[in-house]
Amino acid sequence: MNNQKQQKPTLTGQRFKTRKRDEKERFDPTQFQESIVQGLNQTGSDLEAVAKFLDASGAKLDYRRYAETLFDILVAGGMLAPGGTLSDDMTRTEFCLFTAQEDLETMQAYAQVFNKLIRRYKYLEKGFEEEIKKLLLFLKGFTESERNKLAMLTGILLANGNISASILNSLFNENLVKEGVSAAFAVKLFKSWINEKDINSVAGSLRKVGMDNRLMELFPANKRSCEHFSKYFTDAGLKELSDFARNQQSIGARKELQKELQEQMARGDPQKEIITFTKEEMKKANLSEQAMISIIWTSVMSCVEWNKKEELVTEQAIKHLKQYSLLLKAFTSQGLSELSLLLKIQEYCYDNIHFMKAFQKIVVLLYKGWCHIGLCFKVKMSTLTKSAVLREFLKIRCRVVTIGFKLNLFLSCLKWLNVLLSDQQPETQRKKSDAKILAL
Repeated sequence: MNNQKQQKPTLTGQRFKTRKRDEKERFDPTQFQESIVQGLNQTGSDLEAVAKFLDASGAKLDYRRYAETLFDILVAGGMLAPGGTLSDDMTRTEFCLFTAQEDLETMQAYAQVFNKLIRRYKYLEKGFEEEIKKLLLFLKGFTESERNKLAMLTGILLANGNISASILNSLFNENLVKEGVSAAFAVKLFKSWINEKDINSVAGSLRKVGMDNRLMELFPANKRSCEHFSKYFTDAGLKELSDFARNQQSIGARKELQKELQEQMARGDPQKEIITFTKEEMKKANLSEQAMISIIWTSVMSCVEWNKKEELVTEQAIKHLKQYSLLLKAFTSQGLSELSLLLKIQEYCYDNIHFMKAFQKIVVLLYKGWCHIGLCFKVKMSTLTKSAVLREFLKIRCRVVTIGFKLNLFLSCLKWLNVLLSDQQPETQRKKSDAKILAL
C-alpha cells in the first residue's frame, strides 16, 4: 500500500503580487535634499518665505522619513558626514544657519523658522531634539563662528521650551570637555538663554531633567571646582549662573551631610563624635548655624520609624528627642538658630498630622531641658532679649499660622512660656512685655 500523500494539483504560471502598502520605498535622501536646496535657493535670505516654503513642502515631501536630512540642510546647508563635515558629493545651499549673520536678532528669526515648522509638523519634535544632540557632538568639526551661532540658537530654543534641556548631555562628551569646547559653547548658550528669559528659567529646566548638579562636568576633572567654575563664568559675564552653581553645590553638600548624620545616628555613634564631625563639615561647607540646625533636626527626626497612633507618637518623640538634646543644644548658640529650630519643629508638626499634639510638649521639653528654642531662652539671657524675640516670633508666626494647625495649642504654649519669662522680670518690665504681647 502506498503511504505517500498524493500531491495537490497546482496552476502553472501562478504569480503572487505584493500589496502596494507592503512595498518598502528605497531610502534616497539625495532627491529629497535637491528639492529642499532648490526651494531654499529660490527663497533666499527671506526667512518668512523660507517658513512658508517649508510649511507647503511638508505636504509633498516625506519630512517624517528624512527629518535628519532636512535639519542638516537648514543648519549647515547640506547633509553632514560623521564628524560634522559637509558631504562633498551632495548639493548644498548658501542659505542656512551657519552662513547667516552672527547676531542675536538673526538667531531669534531662525528660531522662529524652526518653531513654526515643528508646530506645523508635530512629529518632527523628537527628530529635531536628536538633531541638536548630534550637532553638539559634532562641535569640533565646526568653525568658531558656526559654534557661536548654534549656541545662540540652542539657548533661544531652550528658553522658549522648543527643546528639552536633556540635549545638554552631549556637552559632557569627554573630547569636547577636554579641549574646552563645551565650556566656551555653554557661555554663548546660557547668555542667549538668560537674555530671552532669566536664571529662574535656566534653573527650572535643568532641575526638570536632573542636570542642575552637573554643570561642573563642563570642565575637565582637574578643573572641576566651584571656584574655577565661578571665576570662568563670572569673567564671561554670567554671574547669575555662577551663583546658581554655587547654591546647587551647597544644597548637594547639605544633602550629603544630612545622609551622613542619619547613618551615624543609625549606628548609635556617641553624640560628642557627631558634634565634632558636624562642626568640621559646617566649616568646610561654609554653612551658618541656622542652616545647620535645620539639617540636624531633619536628620534626628528621620532616623526613627514613628508610631502611626497619635496618642503614642508624642511619648515616642519626647523619648527620642531627649537622647539628642546635647546635639541640638550644641548648634543653637545664637538667637536666630533657636528661632530656626522652633520654626522647623512647627513645620514638621504641621506636615506630619500625628505630631499635631506633640508640638507643645516638644517645645516645653527643650525649654525645660536646656534652651530657649526660638522664643525660649537660657535663663542667663537678658529679659529684654527674651521679650523682643518672643514678640518677633509671635508677629511672624501668628500671621502665617496655617488653618490646619491647632492654633489654640500653639497659643497656650506661648502663654505658658510668657508666664515663665514674666516670673523672671521686674514688675515694670513684666507689664511692658504683657502689653507688647497683647499688641500683636
